[in-house]
This record gives sequence, structure tokens and C-alpha cells, in this order.
Amino acid sequence: MSTLIIIIGCLAGIGIGFGIAKYLEKTNVSNLIKNAKKEAASILKDAKVEAESIKKDKLLQAKEKFLELKSEHEKEILAKDKKIAEAEKRTRDKESQVSNELAKTKKLNDEADNKINDYNNRLEHIEKKQVEIDRLHKSQVEQLETISGLSADEAKNQLVESLKAEAKTNAMAHIQETIEEAKLTAQQEAKKIIINTIQRVGTEEAVENCVSVFNIESDDVKGRIIGREGRNIRALEAATGVEIIVDDTPEAIILSCFDPVRREIARLALHKLVTDGRIHPARIEEVVAKTAKQIDDEIIEVGKRTVIDLGIHGLHPELIKIVGRMKYRSSYGQNLLQHSREVAKLCGIMAAELGLNVKLAKRAGLLHDIGKVPDTESELPHAILGMQWAEKYGEKEEVCNAIGAHHDEIEMKSLISPIIQVCDAISGARPGARRQVLDSYIQRLKDLEDIAYGFNGVKNAYAIQAGRELRVIVESEKVSDEMAGNLSFDISQKIQTEMTYPGQVKITVIRETRAVNIAK
Repeated sequence: MSTLIIIIGCLAGIGIGFGIAKYLEKTNVSNLIKNAKKEAASILKDAKVEAESIKKDKLLQAKEKFLELKSEHEKEILAKDKKIAEAEKRTRDKESQVSNELAKTKKLNDEADNKINDYNNRLEHIEKKQVEIDRLHKSQVEQLETISGLSADEAKNQLVESLKAEAKTNAMAHIQETIEEAKLTAQQEAKKIIINTIQRVGTEEAVENCVSVFNIESDDVKGRIIGREGRNIRALEAATGVEIIVDDTPEAIILSCFDPVRREIARLALHKLVTDGRIHPARIEEVVAKTAKQIDDEIIEVGKRTVIDLGIHGLHPELIKIVGRMKYRSSYGQNLLQHSREVAKLCGIMAAELGLNVKLAKRAGLLHDIGKVPDTESELPHAILGMQWAEKYGEKEEVCNAIGAHHDEIEMKSLISPIIQVCDAISGARPGARRQVLDSYIQRLKDLEDIAYGFNGVKNAYAIQAGRELRVIVESEKVSDEMAGNLSFDISQKIQTEMTYPGQVKITVIRETRAVNIAK
């Protein structure tokens, strides 16, 4: 029973609690709804207020925009009115000007008509006078014919003949005087131009020689350069073609060769070897090859500097290289590059004096002797060879003709050609410019080498010791030891029969066999 009562009490408590909860929930929902309505009313009120405020702002902005547009429109209207007024004013001014011009034109036409009438009247009067003059002239002529016994045509012919003879005599005398004066003036002017040109170019005398001196820090270096049993110095001479003289001269080694390029390669190679300290045959060949490449680059650089110094532009790269090679060539003992630079300057000055193209004259002067530095032997005269090179590398016709004609191999076709010839003669004829002996000496050395190259199996040939010795390097595959002796004898016999020289010429034939392998 007690349990049942407890259960019933629990159920009753649960029911009562559920009822209370329902009541409270209903009360809360009612309050929430009221609060939501109040908030909604407040939001609507605020929205209406804000909408009114925005509406007022937009109206104000619209009014301001309207006033601004209205003001701009009024300004545009005023500007257009102003332009229209100015245009109307200009139109009125032009109308007034046209009216004035028309009035002036009318006045001028009236004056012209009056003058024409006046001229017509005068012309009639002149014609009448002319008729009267002709009548009087005819009457006078008839009277003169009666007095002299000659007709008018006969008298006229006699007068013309006498005047013609006198005029011819005077004309011949005047022409002769003019020619003599022109010759005298031309000679004086030419001398003046040449003297002024020579005076404005300062040059050095020829200093070409066949030896170079290589300075060393101490005499101990000489032994390293010579090497064991002389193998280093032999390798250096074979690689460069230069005779290396190591004597008692303190701290100096003499390099002897007629070719300036070979001497320069040998000098630079020696400098590198001594600086590096490693001196042996393999190293010597490597350094000589690198030095030869360096000299080639220097030749190009010298050519570029030369054309820049002379203000010559647009020269073909091959011609620039040829100009650079002139540094290591000589003409009768005169350095060819210095000679060409000198001729270019002389041509520029002379062309300026004569009112010709200075740049073209300089260009032709620099290139006039390029035929003296060929890569291979040529039977053509150097002027013709140089002209062919210039034509090949796109030089102008005037420049090509000046190069080819400066020794009269071809006909001169422009005014620049005689200028090049004259300036070339000026540069070569001045005192100290050239030495004939050096050129013939170099030619003799070249002839010695050419004779050696004429035999089969010869790889290199070098004329050394001022032409008193000829060293011939042969290919070991083609020439045996026995053939080397016969080759030396044959070369000596040919030199005896074909050349004239003082003293004796020693022929040394060198045959060397090498075996080279590379360890990898």
C-alpha cells in the first residue's frame, strides 16, 4: 500500500511539474513575442527615419548636381557665344580687307589701262619717227655710196674683215697671256699645297732592323734557355724560325730574323717561358703556338686602332686585318703601316686644300699598299693585287682606281688617284724614310728560303745569321737520313748557280722523328 501511495504521489508530482513547466513555457513565449513585436516596431521606426534622412540627402545631392551641370552648360554656352563672336569679327575684318583689296585692284587696273593707252600712243609716235629715220639713213647711204664709189655691202665686208683680223690677233695674244698666267699660278699653287701638306705632317725616320734584344734578370737564365745539350734552344729556333744568339753579352739574348712577326713571336714566347719557369721542348711548342694566336689578335687590334685614329668607318674586317699586318711589313726599310698612315694623313690634308672628299682620300691613302702583305705569293703587281682586294671587299670605285693607279699600272679615272700617287712619293722620298739595302737584303733571305721550299719533303726553311746559314727542317716520313745529306748538297748547288751573295752559305738539314702517346 505504501508503495502504491508513493507511486501515485510521484505521478501526481510529475503531472503537477509538467503543468507548471507548460505554464511557464507559455508565459515565456508570450513575452518573447511581445519583445519581438516591440523590436520590430522599433526597427521599422528607425528604418523610416533613416529612409527619410537618405531621401533628403539624395535630394540635396541631386539639386547640387543639377546646379553644377547647369553652371557647366552655361559656361559652354558662353564659350561658344564668345567663339561665334570672334568668328563674326574675323569675318567682318576679312570682308573689310577684301573690299579694300578690290578697291586697290580696281585702282591699279585703271592706272594700267591709262598706261597702256599712253604706251600705245608713244609706240605710234616712235614708229613714225623710225620710218623717218630709215628714210634719212637710206638717203645718207646713197650719198656715201656716190662719194666712195662702193656699195653698202662691199663697205661692210671690208670693215668686217679688218675688224676680224684685228680681233683674232688680240684674242690670240690674250689667250697666250692667260695660258702662261694659268701655268704659273697652277705651279705656284701646287707647290704651295704640297709644301703646306708636308709641313703639317710630322714623321719619324726609318728604324727597321733585323735583331731584337731580349733582356733577362740574370745570366743563370741563359743556361735554362739553352737546355741540356742545347735541346731547348734548338726547339725554340725550330718552332719560331728565329736564330737565338746567347753570347757573353750580360743579361741579354739576341733574337735575329728578317721577319718582324717571327721575332715578335719569339720574344713574347721567351718572356712567357722565363716568367713561367717551365722550359722544355713540349712546353716551348705550346707557348709558341699560343703566342702566334696572340699576335694574330694583336694584328686585328692594331688595324682597328689605325682606322679609328684616321676617322675611317665601315672598313671590311678582312681589310682591317690586312692593315694590322702592315705593322710587321716594311717597304725599302720603311714600316709599311707607318708609311700608309702617313700617306693617309697627307692625302686628307691635300684633299682638303683642293676641296675634295677628305674621308675618301684618307681611305685610299691607307689602303694603297695593301697588296704588299699577301697571305700567299702572287705574281701580280702589288697595286693591282690591292685593287682586286678592295673591289672584293666592297670599296668604292674611286678608292679601287686610286689603289690600282698609284704606280701607273692602270689609267687614273678620278682626282683622288693622282693625289695618292703624289702623297706616296712624298712619304717615300723624304730623307731617312727608306733604305734600299734593307729591302734587297730581305729579298735575298726570302730567295734562300724559296730555293729550299722548292725541294720535295721540306717542311720549314729559315734563313738565319744574316743569310750566312740556311736551316731546313724536313719531314721524317719522306726524307731518310741518307736523303738528308743529298738534300743539303743539292740545295747548296742550286744556291751557287742561281744566287749572288758575299761569303759562304751554310745549309743545315734537320730531320727529327717523334713518337707521341697520351696516357689517359
